[in-house]
Amino acid sequence: MDDREGQSSGMGILFLVVFIDLVGFTLVIPFLTYFVQDLASLQGFTEASNRDVWVGIVLAAYTFGQFLFTPILGSLSDRVGRRPIIMFGLLSNTVFFIAFGLATSLWFALLVRFLAGAGNGNIAVARAYIGDVSTPAQLKGRMGMIGAAFGLGFTIGPFLGGVLSDPYTNFGGVFATEWWQSHPYFLPCLFAGLLSAISCLLAVRMLPESLPEGSRVVSTENPVRQMIRNLVGVRDLSPSVRTLINVNAIFLVAFTIMHTTFILFTAMPVVDGGLGYEEIDNGYIFFFVGLVGVFVQGGFMRSKLAQRLDSRKMMMVGILVCGLGIGWIPYLKPDPFVLVLIPMAFIALGNGLFQPTQNTLLTLEARNSSLDLGRVMGAQEGYGALARIIGPIVGAFVWAETIDNAGKMDYHTVFRLSCLLAFIAFLAQIRLKLTAKVEGEI
Repeated sequence: MDDREGQSSGMGILFLVVFIDLVGFTLVIPFLTYFVQDLASLQGFTEASNRDVWVGIVLAAYTFGQFLFTPILGSLSDRVGRRPIIMFGLLSNTVFFIAFGLATSLWFALLVRFLAGAGNGNIAVARAYIGDVSTPAQLKGRMGMIGAAFGLGFTIGPFLGGVLSDPYTNFGGVFATEWWQSHPYFLPCLFAGLLSAISCLLAVRMLPESLPEGSRVVSTENPVRQMIRNLVGVRDLSPSVRTLINVNAIFLVAFTIMHTTFILFTAMPVVDGGLGYEEIDNGYIFFFVGLVGVFVQGGFMRSKLAQRLDSRKMMMVGILVCGLGIGWIPYLKPDPFVLVLIPMAFIALGNGLFQPTQNTLLTLEARNSSLDLGRVMGAQEGYGALARIIGPIVGAFVWAETIDNAGKMDYHTVFRLSCLLAFIAFLAQIRLKLTAKVEGEI
């Protein structure tokens, strides 16, 4: 068995590590909005328009940390290997998930979320890991496998986050104490931290290194300067790589605007136009979204049919389908519940088509242009993090400015904006000129 085949054996462990990591990460989805609203109310932000802005700010704090440090971690993985960077990210998750559950003020929550984002560059490094051990023909299926880990994480994580929230009220028994009453979201955060610790132990014991020492890039450049070079230096990359990174960033702005305001919409009282849902209801919704993601990325994307379909066309279809689902959201009614799941299926399907095909094309274009894969993935994740900063803040502020409005500029506006940006991402891809082609595609 050659080196590539030996390194490929680590894909199963990488899948498990990413899956457990994503379960822990997505545990916070159903309750984070409610948690931040509670913290904001305790500090005097009682009006919905003022209180809900903090949801976007706390979400952006995590991605601001990623924006600053993921390019550094991506480039560092080119120098020291992928394995130690992945383990560092898992250890960071363990510490800061637990700390977040103990937050009693907005400022502490902001700090912890920033540090959690700063320490975790695992997704970019995991994609670089796949690039290290995969042939061009294997890339689409293996990127889809990591997407399936996302899907499984989004299936199980939010469901557990909803179920484990507020154990004082929901479980009683050993949780029927004043401490658990004052820390209703600590249990899911503790569980998330423990999962990341388990994932870290698995990586230590079983995850092989994918980047041989002879293939590593040695750099003595200052890390801050390196981060700036990775971001500003995108202009020095090939045109196709730049376009792919830009399309991904625009798509992520659209997606994160929706992601920030979706639970604000579902939690809004029915009489105000919302759905009146609680944490567990949102947990069920994201459970369904995860199932669709698993089917698309873990099943369809690994099929022979998907391997033959044109990656660029699949990416474009994914953007349009996802945008349609986002634009549908504000017109939903709380009942019947099954109708709420239809646009969410569109979003999960579109995202499931977009992410692995975009990453496949980016990897192939980077290779074809003889670019360092860690640098390219780090730059993509850096710009992606920037998009995930802009999205939550824009979404929260547009929501806050329109939630009390009547007429056309009401709470529908933020979802219309998100849908429009998805269409812009679609248009940006039309002029994409690829230099590499996946063997076997038609």
